[in-house]
Amino acid sequence: MRRGRWAALVLGLLRLCLAQANFAPYFYDNGVGSTNGNMALFSLPEDTPVGSHVYTLNGTDPEGDPVSYHISFDPSTRSVFSIDPNFGNITLVEELDREREDEIEAIISISDSLNLVAEKVVILVTDANDEAPRFIEEPYVVLVPEDTPAGSSIFKVHAVDKDTGSGGSVTYFLQSLHSTQFAVDRHSGVLRLQAGATLDYEKSRTHYVTVVAKDGGGRLRGADVVLSATTTVTVNVEDVQDTAPVFVGTPYYGYVYEDTLPGSEVLKVVAMDGDRGQPHRVLYSLVNGSDGAFEINETSGAISVMQSPAQLQREVYELHVQVTEVSSVGSPAAQAMVPVTIRIVDLNNHPPTFYGENGPQNRFELSMNEHPPQGEILRGLKITVNDSDQGANAKFNLRLVGPGGIFRVVPQTVLNEAQVTIIVENSAAIDFEKSKVLTFKLLAIEVNTPEKFSSTADVVIQLLDTNDNVPKFTSHYYIARIPENAPGGSNVVAVTAVDPDTGPWGEVKYSIYGTGAELFMIHPTTGLIYTQPWASLDAEATARYNFYVKAEDVEGKYSLAEVFITLLDVNDHYPRFKKSVQKEMMVLGAPVKIEATDEDAEEPNNLVDYSITRAEPANVFDIDAHTGEIWLKNSIRSLDALHNITHSGDCTWSLEVQAKDRGSPSFSTTALLKIDITDTETLARSPMAAFLIHTKDNPMKAVGVLAGIMATVVAITVLISTATFWRNKKSNKVLPVRRVLRKRSSPAPRAVRMEWLKPRRAKAATKFVLKEDPPNENCNNNSPESSLPPRAPALPPPPSTVPSTGTAHWTVPTVSGSLTPQQHQLSPKPQTVGSPTQATLVSELKQKFEKHNKAYF
Repeated sequence: MRRGRWAALVLGLLRLCLAQANFAPYFYDNGVGSTNGNMALFSLPEDTPVGSHVYTLNGTDPEGDPVSYHISFDPSTRSVFSIDPNFGNITLVEELDREREDEIEAIISISDSLNLVAEKVVILVTDANDEAPRFIEEPYVVLVPEDTPAGSSIFKVHAVDKDTGSGGSVTYFLQSLHSTQFAVDRHSGVLRLQAGATLDYEKSRTHYVTVVAKDGGGRLRGADVVLSATTTVTVNVEDVQDTAPVFVGTPYYGYVYEDTLPGSEVLKVVAMDGDRGQPHRVLYSLVNGSDGAFEINETSGAISVMQSPAQLQREVYELHVQVTEVSSVGSPAAQAMVPVTIRIVDLNNHPPTFYGENGPQNRFELSMNEHPPQGEILRGLKITVNDSDQGANAKFNLRLVGPGGIFRVVPQTVLNEAQVTIIVENSAAIDFEKSKVLTFKLLAIEVNTPEKFSSTADVVIQLLDTNDNVPKFTSHYYIARIPENAPGGSNVVAVTAVDPDTGPWGEVKYSIYGTGAELFMIHPTTGLIYTQPWASLDAEATARYNFYVKAEDVEGKYSLAEVFITLLDVNDHYPRFKKSVQKEMMVLGAPVKIEATDEDAEEPNNLVDYSITRAEPANVFDIDAHTGEIWLKNSIRSLDALHNITHSGDCTWSLEVQAKDRGSPSFSTTALLKIDITDTETLARSPMAAFLIHTKDNPMKAVGVLAGIMATVVAITVLISTATFWRNKKSNKVLPVRRVLRKRSSPAPRAVRMEWLKPRRAKAATKFVLKEDPPNENCNNNSPESSLPPRAPALPPPPSTVPSTGTAHWTVPTVSGSLTPQQHQLSPKPQTVGSPTQATLVSELKQKFEKHNKAYF
């Protein structure tokens, strides 16, 4: 009993231990390069965009329980990743920078809610070419002596790139690829002078050299990029004593006037050391040419006259001044020499003076044609200008005072004496019509003297007229209006053209030409346009005329203007009806229309008003005065009402309608209108009458219907004859060329009546019955003695489907026969069938048809 309890207890404990034994989950290790697993040896480029899915943690639980994933970082570092705990997807949430942090430590864990397994992983951040080269120890300023030999190294630039591999390598080159003075070593960054290049402090004291540092390129965000940086090296050139002294303000000229005192300064020469960096002191001296008359201050360079001007033997002295540099130790160095010209002049006591051919003169006159050629010299003017002073006192300027830009004077600066020439500058401004006389003042004024002596002379130019203008009309176009009934020779419009030239050149002759000008004439001198004596104007034929008028001078210069002439309409046409007697059919409730046209060209002459001038009886019709539509009065709404108005009971009415235009004076004409009145019920009972009503204004439509009916009859006849011929031919019977048509034994023959579009009750339709001649019993009438031909075969019996009505049947001819029905005897008084309306319509249609046939044949 006790042993059994112990066994049960051991068995229960064993079961409890087995139930509590739960194995921990674990990560898959998928090796290097895998994007899922336990992140073993995982690396990530530094240019990976934030928000990218970079890895997936992947593991499992032995018992198959669901697992969750976690990632954590050291509190002192950034949390650069986030994770989806259910799926293990790791997302980048912070930007990576390999140059700042080349590896990331993280703790990843997997849990099945009972067991947690954590691992420490290191994620390597790989390099991307995201760093540009950077120059260090900027700015770069270097001092280089100007005598540095060509090819010497003068400076070294240095740039670093934090990237690795090719993206961290740096090469150098100059931004200006065509530099002729400097070059840079591609790898070391050493800047040197080009072979054959020299520095010159006096030409350029500073040079700016731009150096570019470029990396070797690499991948960045999926693309190959090359990054670069630039820096400027300032090369200051150091001056070296290698340049001779330089004179400033050359050439040197000096003047000694007749009142100059001995010892007076004439002029000063200035020289300086050509080396501007550390210039030396300079000393001046006279080498030769002074003959003791001049001396120079050795430090200031001032040249003074040492004798009285009256004692000077020459008018011009050519001196040579030497300048010498003195070095810092006091020894002479470089030297230079310059010539100095000194002129001996008298006092300025004479103003410029103008001379003509006979001596001094202050007025010059000339006659010339207008618009001379550009650049022409006015050779008729003989002008000389002179200043009796010497040197600078005899220097003066010449200019013309007056309307500007027309002439120019040569020369403009004179020394002592010159021949004055005046040249045409603006030919268009020399216009006789604008100004017949041009007046200028010729001014001579000294240039550099304090007195500014001057003198003037008047230049008067008389212009002569030439034919330089074209006649011009006062307007580009002329508009005129004349009534169409203007008699021949009537004045239309006067045109005017003006030629500003004088004499015969200013006379204008007028002429006209162009389409429409044949009905008009123009006075050759006055420009008055008038109609031809025989011209008959008609606004209805041509309402507007347009032609050109020409104004011409004696040399053929001309201009044109356009003339527009409008004919004013005159009321010279009567209104006209199509017919003086018209017939119309009126249906109760609908109007009839009468129309007249007026051939006048314009309103109101061609506007027509209508009125009823006479009607028997009166008070039956109204007419629209503008459209010509005629209506029954509102009180008349049936044919019975019309019958009550007239005793005869006739429905045919006669109206006298007047058409009157609105012109002044007004013209009118009348027409007789016969109106047959019917109602819609009558038209409905007689479709043929309705058809005639519709076609009464279009007889060709009725002719077409008639032609169709006749063509149908002919076609049927031909078919029957052809069938008979072929039936006889198949029966092997010889048929005669001519046959006698014999009537079948039957009751009285039926007359052929071809009534044209006969209505059922047409009263006048019987007039259209075609009368036929009686048939000739013997068709062969060549000779009365000839024997009779054989009898024609009997005709086949009529179809049994056609019931016999007791009337005569049609005689069917053979192929060689003709359709010849017997004449039908019409009664002298045919029975009245139909209404008067139908009779009238048939009669009217018959007249139009007969008229059309006569015109056609």
